[in-house]
Formats: sequence, structure tokens, C-alpha cells
Amino acid sequence: MKKRSTFDFWYAVNNTEIVQMPSRHLETFGTTLLNYHIISELMDTVNQTRIRAGRLQAHRPQIITPSAYSKTILEGFGDEASQYVDWLKEHEKEIHILQYGYTLRKELFTEEVVSENLKTVSERVQNEVKGKNDPFSAVVLGVDDPWDVCLIKLFWEVIRFSALPNIREMQKQKMFDDEGGLPRGVRAEIDSAFLATSKNPSLIKNLGKKLQDYGVFEEYQDRFFSLVKSSKRQE
Repeated sequence: MKKRSTFDFWYAVNNTEIVQMPSRHLETFGTTLLNYHIISELMDTVNQTRIRAGRLQAHRPQIITPSAYSKTILEGFGDEASQYVDWLKEHEKEIHILQYGYTLRKELFTEEVVSENLKTVSERVQNEVKGKNDPFSAVVLGVDDPWDVCLIKLFWEVIRFSALPNIREMQKQKMFDDEGGLPRGVRAEIDSAFLATSKNPSLIKNLGKKLQDYGVFEEYQDRFFSLVKSSKRQE
């Protein structure tokens, strides 16, 4: 079963073709709704094509420091990898790493099977999408199962397309400038997390982890524990 899953994964990756990319990059300072169409032939069936359409919500890209990033990549790696991460930390102010995430939006998901060949369906869907002039639409030719791998590959390609423009726009806003040992954008993210947690105490654990990942828990601990006490009084 494990071999079959691995085969299916790479089969899907190698047989995914993005025939129409979004014309605009992901929003730098907000979320982005990507409208996708994934077209695939049904297995062992002639001239039967499935069209899946839906929305993917790309979260606002977040700045992550090499120190925080290293905590997520070192497990299972050797000494050479550790030395490289040490070098990243030494050059922290020169390195820009963005973290992206997404959520599938279920409300507009559709799926239909048509009795036409893949080429005909692909051309028709591409023309329909182009006619809508939506800069955040994509058309993908993929496999019928596992089709969600095709969607992940689309998101990865959109990230590659978006990362450099996102970084440039953040630089214009001076979000990578050092502010007490952290990029200004990270400070702003932490402040936003404190504000969100003050409104929703269930986020306290996530806030604590964020502070620890960035290595600033001691700096913020008075503010953090004050928030913890406040939340307990509200219970």
C-alpha cells in the first residue's frame, strides 16, 4: 500500500500541467482568492473528462526568520545541515524567507463529468476563464486521482511566481528593517497575534508557540502572562 501511495503521488506531480497561470501574484498584505479549474480524464474511460472548479484562499505571506525556520527543518538532518543553518542565522538580516499557507474554500466547489475528450474540454475552459478577465484564475490539466496533489503543485508554482514581488513590496514598506533584533514585519505580526488572542483566549497556546519559535518569549513574557491572567478572570 505504501508503494502504491508513493507511486500515485509522483504520478500526479509528473502529470500535472498548468496551462493557465494567474496573471497576478499573490497579495502581499492580505489574503488572495484563487479560482482553480482542474481538468482530468477518467481512468479507463474513453472521452470522459472531469472538471473540478473551486476556490483556494491563500493566506497573507508572513516573514519568518532563519532562527525560527531552522526549528522546522533540522529534525533528522546531519551536522552539515546544522552548520548551514548556523550560517543562515549569522546572516539573518540579509535573508528573506516568506511563509505561505492556504485553505480550501468549499462553498463554490463544483464537479462535473462531460462526454468530450481532454483537449476539447481544456480549450473550452481556458476560453471561458480568459473571457472573465480574472487575474487570479488558473486552469490545470491533471490526474483524476489523487487530484488534490495537482492543486498543491498549482499553489507551489503560484508561490514561486509571487515570492519576489512580495518581498519587493515588503521592502518598500521597510518590513525587513531591524527593530530590536527582529524584522519590523515580525513585530507587527506578533502585535496582531496579541490583539487576536485578547479577543479569543483559545489562541493563547498558539501565541506562546509563536513567541517561542521566534525566540522572543522572554521579551514578551510579562505581556503574555498578563493576557493569560486576564483570560482566566473572564472564565
